[in-house]
Amino acid sequence: MNKSLLTNLLAFVAFSAGMIADDDTLLTIGLFALSGALTNWLAVHMLFEKVPGLYGSGVIPARFEDFKRGIKSLMMEQFFTEENIERFLSAENGRQPDLHLAPVIEKVDFSPTFDSLIEVIQNSSFGGMLAMVGGTEVLEPLREPFVDKMKSSIEDMTRDEKFVTMLRDELESPDVMAEMRVKVEVIVQQRLDELTPQLVKEIVQTMIREHLGWLVVWGGVFGGVIGLIASMLGI
Repeated sequence: MNKSLLTNLLAFVAFSAGMIADDDTLLTIGLFALSGALTNWLAVHMLFEKVPGLYGSGVIPARFEDFKRGIKSLMMEQFFTEENIERFLSAENGRQPDLHLAPVIEKVDFSPTFDSLIEVIQNSSFGGMLAMVGGTEVLEPLREPFVDKMKSSIEDMTRDEKFVTMLRDELESPDVMAEMRVKVEVIVQQRLDELTPQLVKEIVQTMIREHLGWLVVWGGVFGGVIGLIASMLGI
């Protein structure tokens, strides 16, 4: 059972029992506990839902744009700072980073590169000699070995320390860094634009409603304690 509902039920039971048994102490404890639990439950409810006639209720949906701006500010000022981007691009623990480009290179079609090579040969002084031995068809058996060698060579190049250093230096240059942050900011803004007030409310509810339920529990507990003290003092 929901802890907020359980707390309110227990407080109501204590209040009802005090009335039925004509027990002033139990009645006061139940009344104070019920008032504390109900007040805190209403406060939690008002965070997420608009209650007619109660100014300030539904604050999370009402301040939807402020939440979006806050999320964007957090992302750009805390996560995607120039220092964090540089740290991401730098080698980890002094080791040379692996760009992991092998899967990408494997998917690239290098056949047009081989076709360009054949075209260059045809237009060179070797073109006539190539025609005498059967034309470009005699080079076709070389296509697959050429493509495999190109992929292997490019992959080796991307793992070369000098290449990675040059690439990192280029990415870390002020102009590129600024452009990268602008692109990241655009992506973040696009994702935030997809949010709706209802979705933001559900996200926040999921994160904190369970913990806010304890406000109701402690409201009932402290209300009951105050009721006990008030009863003992004869107030």
